[in-house]
Amino acid sequence: MTSTHSHNGEVSADFSSHSTVSDARNAKPDSIAPGEIAIGVVIGRASEYFDFFVYAMASVLVFPSVFFPFEQQLEGTLYAFVIFSFAFLARPFGTVLFMAIQRRLGREVKLTAALFILGISTAGIAFLPTFQHLGFYAIVLLALLRIGQGIALGGSWDGLPSLLALNAPQNRRGWYAMLGQLGAPVGFMIAGGLFAYLLSNLTTEDFLDWGWRYPFYVAFAINVVALFARLRLVSTPEYARLLDERELEPTNALEMTRSQGRNVIIGALAALASYALFHLVTVFPLSWITLYSMRSVSDFLIIQVIGAGLMALGVVASGLIADRLGRRTTLGACAVLIAVLSAFVPTLMNGGEFGQNVFILLGFILLGLSYGQAAGAVTANFPAKYRYTGAALTSDLSWLVGAGFAPLVALGLSAHFGLAYVSFYLLSGAACSLAALSLNRALEIRD
Repeated sequence: MTSTHSHNGEVSADFSSHSTVSDARNAKPDSIAPGEIAIGVVIGRASEYFDFFVYAMASVLVFPSVFFPFEQQLEGTLYAFVIFSFAFLARPFGTVLFMAIQRRLGREVKLTAALFILGISTAGIAFLPTFQHLGFYAIVLLALLRIGQGIALGGSWDGLPSLLALNAPQNRRGWYAMLGQLGAPVGFMIAGGLFAYLLSNLTTEDFLDWGWRYPFYVAFAINVVALFARLRLVSTPEYARLLDERELEPTNALEMTRSQGRNVIIGALAALASYALFHLVTVFPLSWITLYSMRSVSDFLIIQVIGAGLMALGVVASGLIADRLGRRTTLGACAVLIAVLSAFVPTLMNGGEFGQNVFILLGFILLGLSYGQAAGAVTANFPAKYRYTGAALTSDLSWLVGAGFAPLVALGLSAHFGLAYVSFYLLSGAACSLAALSLNRALEIRD
């Protein structure tokens, strides 16, 4: 933060002397380097994704046994996925609620309240009594805490991704757009590695009794630290001024929807293929392997962690590709590749360990290439006045439509009708993306 403090001094000198051209240049809102903004984006997104994957993995490996012991494992997993989806349903409401709080009380109050709710929700899950001790009230509390996580994640929107997109050099927008997306593979690698370690070193009884709670303690600690780091970042004078100069302030959600509803819908659908693939290479395969394979779950998690490492490389590559070809072209090409991959889901998932590994590794690479530019599709279409709220709600809807129900739908379809229906599900996501991108010429123009 030394450069930030030095900017503070420069800005003070600007207002006191108004003497030199260089001072005037320093007073411009672009005096903060995009790299500084990127640090805040990566910190915030990595912590969110770690929390996200900890809950997702627990929904497969833990919750069916400790909260739904009265059901068969398949039904228990499907029930756990229903509760998993509650956060995605709650997130847009959290965004709208906390936008109103920010308009009345300020950005710092909003982020502090989001931190408080997220901390209570995640820590609450870590200490939650199981069905054996509390009966159906345990399930109700789990659902409420999951809703709390969703509301808090909606409230934690700080505008930094939009600020990063607006301050990136014209010919490097794809590169800077991908930086925040690196949080996804980083979060998965930490969460997957942690669960793999616990499964390998604890007995099943110990893991289901107390071991599964440890990742939630870690998630709580990481989220508190990360949100405080972001709070310190956005409350500095430089960032406050830069956010104000770029008009990154909340607007009324109803007004924004009336004015920009078309952009919200197209923006949500443009990256649908990527969001659909997101859970079909992370959460769904883990559930399918747990239910229908004799493979070691910890070994499979290690393969997924390796895949997440390849995804990180794909995210980085997406920035280079998008700056050369444009974000719209990159997203469209990835949607076509995802459609091709969808045809091979049954063959690969039924192809033993080798086929499953190929699906996971290829899927993660393709996810990195597509998801790396998913955020770039969010902010480009909105006028400055609506960009802050529009970007947040578009992201919420992308997650809800593309990913919120993906584990539930994919597992339910594959269990009752076969893996071929998972192919159709993924193909439909790719088709929606291509249709939205064909309508959305604004992305191409702004690239």
